[in-house]
Amino acid sequence: MALGFIPTSIGASFSVSLGLIPLTIFSLRRGWKAGIAAGFLWGLLHFPTGQVYYLSVIQVLIEYPIAFTFGGFAGLYATKLQKATLAGDYKKGYGYIVAGAFSGGLARYFWHFVAGVVFWGSYAMWGFSPFLYSLVMNGLSGLATIFVAIVVSVLIYQKMPELFIPKEIRRAYQLQNSK
Repeated sequence: MALGFIPTSIGASFSVSLGLIPLTIFSLRRGWKAGIAAGFLWGLLHFPTGQVYYLSVIQVLIEYPIAFTFGGFAGLYATKLQKATLAGDYKKGYGYIVAGAFSGGLARYFWHFVAGVVFWGSYAMWGFSPFLYSLVMNGLSGLATIFVAIVVSVLIYQKMPELFIPKEIRRAYQLQNSK
């Protein structure tokens, strides 16, 4: 959440959401259930910090608790990443990080796209249809956010691959291989 206070906005509709970086890493370490729980909490934390743009109750629910929850889907690749890392197959590990960050970011921005079409469409600039405007603006923000999450997560993985493996999984692997 703290990364959300770093200004990354260009205009009213484009920004890079740096909070996807720790959510991706956490989800890839702890799995999709913990990831969606963390994403849900991240979405809720927008309320007490005053970072909510309100048009209607449904719009707020879609863009904050629901959209941010879906960012935790990066954790769908946690087990595969951990197995590849423990086996020393870092090349596969990079692929799982890319897939995880992409799936979590895409799932989150899908909901922002929906809200953009349904709720923000009347603000579409340049004569765009609400669908096309939301696709372009949310698509660019989503792709930029996903790209940054992938780059930072891969760099962290290069330096500290063990960060993506919880201690209990590492210990179980060591016990299994010491027999």
